[in-house]
Amino acid sequence: MAKNLERDLGLYATITISIGAMIGSGIFVLPGLAAAKTGPSVILAYLLAGIIVLPAALSKAEMATAIPEAGGTYLFIDRAMGPLPGTIAGIGAWFSLVFKSAFALVGLGAYLLLLIDIPTGVLTFVGIGLGVLLIAVNIVGVKQTGRLQAGIVSFVLLVLVGFVAEGITYVDHAQYHPFLTHGDTGLLAATGFVFVSYAGVTKIASVAEEVENPGRNIPIAILVSVLVMMLVYTLTVFVIVGVVPAPELQTGHSLTPMALAAESFAGPVGGLVLAIVAVLALTSMANAGILSSSRYPLAMSRDSLAPPQFSEVSERFKTPIYSIGFTGLILLVLIAFVPVVDLAKLASAFQILVFVFINGALIAFRESDLEWYSPEFTAPGYPLVQGIGALGGLLLLTQMGVVALGGALGIILFGLAWYRFYGLERTEREGAALDAIRRSESSQTLIETERAVADGDGHVLVAMDVDTSVEREQTLLRLAACVAQQQGGTVHAIRFEEVPDQLPLSSATELTMEDRQFEAQTRALADELPVRIEASEVVSHDIKKAVINYANDLGVELILGEWRPEHWHAELLGSDVDWFMKHAPCSTTFVQDRGLEQVDEIAVLTQRRPYEPTKVAIANAIASVFGATIRFVTAVDSDVSDEQLGVTRAFLTDLEELCSVETESEIIRVADTVDGLVAEASTADLAILGTVAHSRLHEMLLGDPATEISSQLDCSVLLVHPPKSRGTTLVQAVVERVAY
Repeated sequence: MAKNLERDLGLYATITISIGAMIGSGIFVLPGLAAAKTGPSVILAYLLAGIIVLPAALSKAEMATAIPEAGGTYLFIDRAMGPLPGTIAGIGAWFSLVFKSAFALVGLGAYLLLLIDIPTGVLTFVGIGLGVLLIAVNIVGVKQTGRLQAGIVSFVLLVLVGFVAEGITYVDHAQYHPFLTHGDTGLLAATGFVFVSYAGVTKIASVAEEVENPGRNIPIAILVSVLVMMLVYTLTVFVIVGVVPAPELQTGHSLTPMALAAESFAGPVGGLVLAIVAVLALTSMANAGILSSSRYPLAMSRDSLAPPQFSEVSERFKTPIYSIGFTGLILLVLIAFVPVVDLAKLASAFQILVFVFINGALIAFRESDLEWYSPEFTAPGYPLVQGIGALGGLLLLTQMGVVALGGALGIILFGLAWYRFYGLERTEREGAALDAIRRSESSQTLIETERAVADGDGHVLVAMDVDTSVEREQTLLRLAACVAQQQGGTVHAIRFEEVPDQLPLSSATELTMEDRQFEAQTRALADELPVRIEASEVVSHDIKKAVINYANDLGVELILGEWRPEHWHAELLGSDVDWFMKHAPCSTTFVQDRGLEQVDEIAVLTQRRPYEPTKVAIANAIASVFGATIRFVTAVDSDVSDEQLGVTRAFLTDLEELCSVETESEIIRVADTVDGLVAEASTADLAILGTVAHSRLHEMLLGDPATEISSQLDCSVLLVHPPKSRGTTLVQAVVERVAY
């Protein structure tokens, strides 16, 4: 059995892990490169980057207290959005941290050249040697790593405080003018470029499983580390810009801006001291990167998204040696073969994207109703803060350039491929986002259903033509009368006749024998029904447009017509039913009449999703008149999740309370939902289904379950299309299929 990691990181050690990950290349290497993009306003770029990081930091603080386990960013996004986004986030965040560690070790070279005279070709081997040493330190144990981290970070912070305190007295205010050398675009580009400087805040969440008293220490450590580094970065860069001449700082070749600044006001000795501090800080960053990035393979392995070896804990050292070893191997490969300085903006671009996902993950958790999500700390300003953070991150992404975005896209595609070929068959989890979507839709549907059952004037347009038989007209009028009676409305029974374009409409207005016969039979039928029925005839060159025009003129809430199955599609009055669904200003209901003498049981059927309000309102109206019982039957897949079942049961309980008649509800778990619903509706006198307008492509790829079910039933069927619904696109159908 695998062993758990011991919680032995206190508050100070946790803070130093995050700060140590941020005090590195972000301040010792990047300022000069960033200043070349925006000039002295690079000071503001660091401050803006920190502000955009804060919402994600608050979100991570909340989620880490609810899920204090190894994995951090990966775990949050996985549990919020599901294993596929979790896989992408885990690989991306892991890659960013490993890359940042390699970048820190390679960055040592520029500062080592200031301390010792070594050939440039040896610097790579020095970085590899340091990498091997830090890998060994992490394998030995977390406690030793935390202590080493705390000592280095404390010393570096003290030196930076002295640097700012002394250097601020030497700044030349003339060097801050002009402040924005490349305009707003340059400022945003620089902000995105230095964004990776704050990536270290993710490390706290990734080692959350080892933090003592996580409900208190994690949010404090995250917020303190971000705020401290915003202050440190802003003041330090203020001094660098103020004491180093712009041409020297912004050449693009200066990778030692801190040493240049110290030497300008403290002489050569000051430059050497800062070079030593830089070596320690960059080493600290690499150390923190190995510590936290190795937790991503560990967490993904526990969730069956990575090989099981990564979750094994050493019996001797009590550390995940395979996860650390693999991370270290990739680190060494990067040092040896990849020009990581040139790829710094790739790390920033993906880190920004990950932080956008983090804000989205918190929204998913908050909007879901998962019992296990119970954070000890709640992020303030929800959801405005998260929305601003996500929008700010997306804005920065637009400034990162094609190369950076292409690299981030490459990682996303790799994550998709990895999940498809490795993780898909090994995982059955679903994210909180799906639960939030289901609950949100259920809540909105209940509100609309209550309104549909109680409100409305009940005016119904019964659309017929010369081919409508007396028996079919009788069924249509009886159903229409139920709806109209329930809500005190009127039934407009209209027979539409189409004549050729060559015939003027004025020539076809005279009543024929068939017209008089229609009015007579309608009056006879009306005498048997307890509502007002108005009969009339309409002549038109285009029946379908005439129906829509009259529906608009009469202000009806429902168009009722006969569903006539054809070979490739169904028709109403000779036109495709999809056309009516797309253009009608109100609900449209199509009747497949197989007899309707007595109605004792009405089966209202749905697959996976909540019941559409119009279906429920019509079922309630018909059941009220006939004294029937409504059976709500929901068919779900046999492997449906417990979360989906819980949402569905809660919805059905609330739905039954909205009806004014006797109701029953049941959830059937079947491999084939169409066959399951057909079987359950076999005893019903009337079945009511929902139908939607869709393209031929949709029908070929996903089929039309409503048509399949109605064609297999023996009883009469109503196919209901709700108002203001202009059809379901292929993308919407896929999203709904994933959620339900």
